[in-house]
Amino acid sequence: MYNFGSNYYGAGVGGPSMMYGFGTGMIFLMLWSLLWKGLALWHAGRRGQEWWFVALLLINTAGILEIIYLFAILKLRFSKLFSK
Repeated sequence: MYNFGSNYYGAGVGGPSMMYGFGTGMIFLMLWSLLWKGLALWHAGRRGQEWWFVALLLINTAGILEIIYLFAILKLRFSKLFSK
């Protein structure tokens, strides 16, 4: 009987290496997003910007909105991101 979901070597569509790459990519994306979201929320909270804090907390853009907020809205330099 022929298995339609596998290739010649018995692996399913994409194979094990595709799943490994997908998992690694998802972990990287989660850590990337968490870093930028944490920095943006911290700066918005310290400045008392409630609307930005709520927007940054609820909208998930993989770090894009957070980067725009930090560098375009606040006009921070990279060296000032981690300073108090």
